[in-house]
Amino acid sequence: MSYPVEKIRNICLLGHSGSGKTTLAASLLYLTGAIDRMSVAELDYDPEEIKRQISISLAVAPVEYNGCKINVLDTPGAFDFAGEAMEALKAADAAILVCSAKDGVSVGLEKAWKYCEERKLPRFLYISKTDEENADFTGTLEALREKYGNSIAPVSAPAADGKTVVDLVLNKAYEMGKGKRVERAIPGDMADEVENLRAELMEAAAGTDEELMEKFFDTMELTSDEIAKGMGIGVLDGSVVPVLCGSAITGLGSLMLLDNVIAMAPNPAQGKPMPAEEGEVKVDPAGAPVAFVFKTVADQYGKYTLVKVVSGTITSDLTLYNPRTNSSEKLGRLYTMKGKKTEEIKEITCGDIGAIGKMDKVKTSDTLCAPGSGVELKGVPFAEPCYSVAIAPKTRGQEDKVAQGLYRLNEEDPSFNLVNNAETHQMVLTGAGDIQVDVLVSKLKSRFNVEAELSETRVAYREKIRKTVSKQGRHKKQTGGSGQFGDVWVRFEPNPEEEEMVFAEEVFGGSVPKNFFPAVEKGLREACIHGPLAGYPVVNLKTVLYDGSYHPVDSSEIAFKTAAQLAYKAAMPEANPVLLEPIGELKVTIPDNYMGDVMGDITKRRGRVMGMNPTGDGEQVLEAEVPMAEMTSYAIDLRAMTQSRGSFTFHFIRYEDCPPAAQAKAIEAAKALNEE
Repeated sequence: MSYPVEKIRNICLLGHSGSGKTTLAASLLYLTGAIDRMSVAELDYDPEEIKRQISISLAVAPVEYNGCKINVLDTPGAFDFAGEAMEALKAADAAILVCSAKDGVSVGLEKAWKYCEERKLPRFLYISKTDEENADFTGTLEALREKYGNSIAPVSAPAADGKTVVDLVLNKAYEMGKGKRVERAIPGDMADEVENLRAELMEAAAGTDEELMEKFFDTMELTSDEIAKGMGIGVLDGSVVPVLCGSAITGLGSLMLLDNVIAMAPNPAQGKPMPAEEGEVKVDPAGAPVAFVFKTVADQYGKYTLVKVVSGTITSDLTLYNPRTNSSEKLGRLYTMKGKKTEEIKEITCGDIGAIGKMDKVKTSDTLCAPGSGVELKGVPFAEPCYSVAIAPKTRGQEDKVAQGLYRLNEEDPSFNLVNNAETHQMVLTGAGDIQVDVLVSKLKSRFNVEAELSETRVAYREKIRKTVSKQGRHKKQTGGSGQFGDVWVRFEPNPEEEEMVFAEEVFGGSVPKNFFPAVEKGLREACIHGPLAGYPVVNLKTVLYDGSYHPVDSSEIAFKTAAQLAYKAAMPEANPVLLEPIGELKVTIPDNYMGDVMGDITKRRGRVMGMNPTGDGEQVLEAEVPMAEMTSYAIDLRAMTQSRGSFTFHFIRYEDCPPAAQAKAIEAAKALNEE
């Protein structure tokens, strides 16, 4: 069934891992009759999700209730899969931040709040697990108010028995009976609390609108419709965050959440316009078709392209234009996704979310628009991946199979990348953390039947010389028939101005004929690939051919090339060679209270702190320069040091002389690798 834009709500569930997001989404589907049993397996159906018992991918749960369609986007809470939350935030018009009544304000909730702040996204809070032992709704509410101020406005509250929830807007209490919501009297011991919370709620609603404010001052009372209207205005402008509560397992409070989402959350036309490469695109049911690809799902049944329709309506016979590929795409069949189930539909209307089948050339972040409209929406802002490992097949010769498998997995999850490092001869996989990488290795085995193993990434060192040395290289070979003869004198000098080897000649009187100069240069360039200390490329080197001799018959290009390499081998060990290590620029964003620990750790890694910049919300960006060799486990170590609150970027900037202890360690490692 198709819904008009004002009857659609797109909301994403965000919060810490284990706070109950997927259980809540399953509860909403079950209580509205979309699924026939209450089970998270309807949404977490991937073998990896079942094995690990956590969400790994974004799941879509479309809920039809009271004449509206609410597209619930369930996201993983594990920080390694934050890319999935970024995709959901791109398609959502509001967020529900889930926190458990047992754990209070967690890191995952803080991060989710920050994502919403950055996007100015309307949000609700849902306090889950209010019926469990040690649940503390009041304590959690106080902690939220302390952290986020007076915008926090409860619209429901649980009774002490954990079996009843009071709707503060309607001033009614409900409990669950045989999977149905049943109205009951407000418990007597809650009367005062309910009265106080309702008064606060009316004040919060009145503060969003002058007319309501006047009425509230006159009568000190607002009707339930007026409360909902005021809260809706406050949710949209971000001045109010409604707080709901319940138990997703029993379904208590789930329908109340839906009632309030319909009453207070913006529909797609009221939500924020989508930012485009030029300007922004408003949601417009009468406009030319524009759809944004916010996720790609590939499983054993095929590939689905998940889209949010921003303008117009799309049908399966349409041909739309993709600005990224500069080509037209004929749309395949259209579906509505319901966790692991798909249902074919005729159209996806403006503001709604659906899936298109078999769009092989379309990727996440693509825009599909009417030909000639020239609209290109901004892509999903994935965080830069920062945890790198080398990946290789367990069986030699299957490198292509690993690369192909990861390429396919990258279509579904663009938050990681894969690079073939020609210098260190490693395939380097970079993701958000060790759990994401572990999942990718498991999927390679289960889906593509190839086993892979991980190892540390190698550091690309360089070598240079610090002293000028001149050496002769003489190659003479006499074996029956024509011989080989090449003789050169080469001067090797440090050359800090140029990284690439510079070749020059100062030959007088034709002692080496000009036609052999290119062979000498080629021999030296080939030799420079392997330095004398640990076999790393030699940089900042100037080579000068200044003398030599030749044989009119036996001299050849190959003989002079070999002679040049002999001169190189003789000179380099005497030229005071030194190892150069790559240095990277590190920018760590951390809350102030972790500053001491993080700075101490950077010093331990031979890093230099270059400065600090406050960001204005109790966080600092610490800038430092650190050797790349010391950074292999930083993503995991920083997470442990800051309880997952810290984030960082790290980029190569230059090479520097390697200190003696680090040089000895690197040479030792290179020798071991060569012996292997």
